[in-house]
Amino acid sequence: MDFKKGEVLYFNKPLGWTSFKVVGHARYHICRRMGVKKLKVGHAGTLDPLATGVMIVCTGKATKRIEEFQYHTKEYVATLRLGATTPSYDLEHEIDAVYPTGHITRERVEEVLASFVGTIEQVPPAFSACMVDGKRAYELARKGREVELKPKRLVIDEVELLECRLDDAEPKIRIRVVCSKGTYIRALARDIGEALHSGAHLTELVRTRVGDVRLEDCLNPEYFKEWIDKQEIETEEESKN
Repeated sequence: MDFKKGEVLYFNKPLGWTSFKVVGHARYHICRRMGVKKLKVGHAGTLDPLATGVMIVCTGKATKRIEEFQYHTKEYVATLRLGATTPSYDLEHEIDAVYPTGHITRERVEEVLASFVGTIEQVPPAFSACMVDGKRAYELARKGREVELKPKRLVIDEVELLECRLDDAEPKIRIRVVCSKGTYIRALARDIGEALHSGAHLTELVRTRVGDVRLEDCLNPEYFKEWIDKQEIETEEESKN
């Protein structure tokens, strides 16, 4: 493997890891094996710390392909808690409001999900990496500042209802979403809750596919050291000869 010339790696991002940590972890072990101090490494699409799943990491000259990968269709499996909201639309923050759910039926859920298929306008979450006046939106939101973000046009190809448990003490649905670059599944959870005349937030999110790359194609970064130590690596000394 020639990481300087460029390699593309597929990782299954663990729960709690930032995308930045995955990149740093990969860079550290690749540099260690190559015997270098620096190497260009980047990822093709951020995943929130509370999300898991497919993350594409490019090294060396392959980082030029990052934009290409970012535009690939993505697939997610998401679990939504109905009847409650949080400021971040996920479990990063505590529940801030509760809403009735007794009126919600499976048929209504399916109707609402179908309404999101196609080209839609979506307002990104305040707790996101979107830029506002030169700063990340989440930096302002965490300081208690009001963050106004403009709607973005995106495409949702499919929304499939996988599970619907409305009789639980904490009603929830599990959905599969196929969508374009720039889709915030947390914001989709918010909008689904509102469309149901209730509330909703994300409790679990897995990115199951990016383009043709699926979870089963991915490495666990926690075992990356063991994996890379078994590979034939083009080292700095070899590349000089």
